[in-house]
Amino acid sequence: MRCPACNSLQVGKVGSDQFYCWNCFIEFAVRKGRLNMFEVAEDGSLLSLEDSVDIIG
Repeated sequence: MRCPACNSLQVGKVGSDQFYCWNCFIEFAVRKGRLNMFEVAEDGSLLSLEDSVDIIG
């Protein structure tokens, strides 16, 4: 899997449908054909980077 933000292959799975990019430090989730991207705050909470995006596949 590639990161949708930076196209890196340095992506790890952190949940059943959640992934983390070690290159750009973005967490993203793929749920029901939608992609949601988040920045991880200092306290560990997730801050949405944009509205969810429909994806194909």
